[in-house]
Order: sequence, then C-alpha cells, then structure tokens
Amino acid sequence: MANPQRLRRIADQIQRELSDLLRAELKDPRVGMITLTGVEVSPDLAHAKVFFTTLAEAESLTRIETGLDHAAGFLRIQLGKRLRLRVTPEIRFMHDASVERGVRLSQLIDAAVAGKKAD
Repeated sequence: MANPQRLRRIADQIQRELSDLLRAELKDPRVGMITLTGVEVSPDLAHAKVFFTTLAEAESLTRIETGLDHAAGFLRIQLGKRLRLRVTPEIRFMHDASVERGVRLSQLIDAAVAGKKAD
C-alpha cells in the first residue's frame, strides 16, 4: 500500500511543475489560459489525472482538451527531467467543471434572493 502523504506530496509537485511548464514551455495555440485545479496520482505512480478549468466557452473546450492531449507526451518528458521519480506518470487531462457549477449556483442563489426582495 502506498503512503498517502507521499502520494499527496508527489501530486502537489506534479501540479506545480506542470503549471510552470504550461506557462513557460508549451507553445500550442490551442491551449489558452487554463488553471490546474488538482492532480490525482495512482498508488503505483504510473498514471496521473490532471484536472483543469478554463474560462473559455464550451466550443473551445474541446480544442483545449485536444491540445492538452497532444502535448501530454512532451509534458511527461519535461516532467521526468524535473522530478526525481523512478517512473514518470502518464498524464491524462480532465476538465474540472466544479468552478462553472459553483458560478452557476451562485447566480441562481443571487437571482432567488433578488426575487424574494422584489416580493
């Protein structure tokens, strides 16, 4: 069984390094401004799910996902150079819709409160 604290530290380090790589090294125009919201690492360190969010519209989300999937190999190689791990995890990018859901819920609550004040 893998040590949960070690997995969390590795996930945090992967998130920091990938954020830096996306900002400084990745030149793919399909990948615009994204924010990495979290990383989940498998217990054997073979796979990493990287969650991201963006303020772009839904139609450009598929373009961003395509760009990230295309750049995953490059990012894995660069990550391997920066981390001191025996195995560099295979990176899989997944859209995190929690921010959009939170904004939508906030708008609904604001609308409900404004409607109640109007009564």
